[in-house]
Amino acid sequence: MRRLLDTILGGRLGPLFRKELLQLGRNRRLVIMLIIPPTVQIILFGFALNPEVRGLRLGVADESRTAESREVVEAFGESLSFRVHGEFASASALGTAIAEGRVDAGLVIAPDFGERRARGETAEVQLLLDATSANTAAIAGGYAGRIVRALNERLAKADLAAGRAGTPLDRARVVPRIATLYNPGLETSWFIATGMIGTLLVLMGSLVAAGSMVREKETGTIEQLLMTPATATEIIVAKTAPLLILLSADIGLALAVCRLVFGVPVRGSLTLLFVSGVLCVFAGIGIGIFLSTITRSQQQAQLMGFFVNPPIALLSGVATPLEAMPEWLQPLTLGNPVRHFATISRGVLLKGVGLDVLYPNLLALLVAATLLVAFSVWRFRRQLG
Repeated sequence: MRRLLDTILGGRLGPLFRKELLQLGRNRRLVIMLIIPPTVQIILFGFALNPEVRGLRLGVADESRTAESREVVEAFGESLSFRVHGEFASASALGTAIAEGRVDAGLVIAPDFGERRARGETAEVQLLLDATSANTAAIAGGYAGRIVRALNERLAKADLAAGRAGTPLDRARVVPRIATLYNPGLETSWFIATGMIGTLLVLMGSLVAAGSMVREKETGTIEQLLMTPATATEIIVAKTAPLLILLSADIGLALAVCRLVFGVPVRGSLTLLFVSGVLCVFAGIGIGIFLSTITRSQQQAQLMGFFVNPPIALLSGVATPLEAMPEWLQPLTLGNPVRHFATISRGVLLKGVGLDVLYPNLLALLVAATLLVAFSVWRFRRQLG
């Protein structure tokens, strides 16, 4: 074995091996790509892929307004799973707030709740859950059950300490009635499929645009185009416009797959969904143009796309709900076009809401796509110059 090592290290292979190590060490861009992106992705995956759901925005419609009903509201507010986000005059107003995405869940307490508790009868509370995220709704339902169970145990101990007649099982109990809205069957595929549309549009847009632009630089045809009377802006528009048209056709394909394979309903405006999808493709093309400005070959562009696209998908709420992410990480998702498209697609397909509710997400998507394309085109024009 020692003779073999001496032969390898002392012969031709050893110097060649050391030469390659030195060459790799001088390639600072490669070293950075091998260290920084994996480190950042591991950190993001560790924080973002969290199965726990905390801080769900809870709307309360307390129609009883008694000490007993306030006790129930306080029990939910004291938990880490829910935080009281607002009070509503009626259950219908609370349902509207859930549809518009202003709250994630709703607690409805009937007017006779206090009276039933006082008479020693079973008193019910209703919990409305936004089930567009089936996993979040299932977890939140389990949390609500544990909160009510702990409340009943506390009430039973208080009854015994006060010496009230009857055993704890004979006393009044609070029973939760859970209603899952927009996805009664808790189909997880509905949540994943409606979010993946935006992810795929950005992914395809970035990869195709980056490959197309870098190919022009590799073959040298970009210099030939510059010798024509066309300006740099006209060249970029001519390169990206056909990509935008072709990739926009994937919106219909993705929608057909969601409908035929997973049975995703279509309850809102398809026009709104298509317009937001085009903006999502536009954002992906902007990312692709930017990647083409920092890479010299198609292989480098594909590698950089691998480092850029997964964090975009991860910080979009496509696979995991945004509420499961740490609070310091959630603001970073506001500039993510996939996040806003996922909100629009789930609102259109599952909730049936329209532009009057989703216009903030559409505006955010428009701004993100415009900024990405404008900055990338500016960098590409500088390289052409």
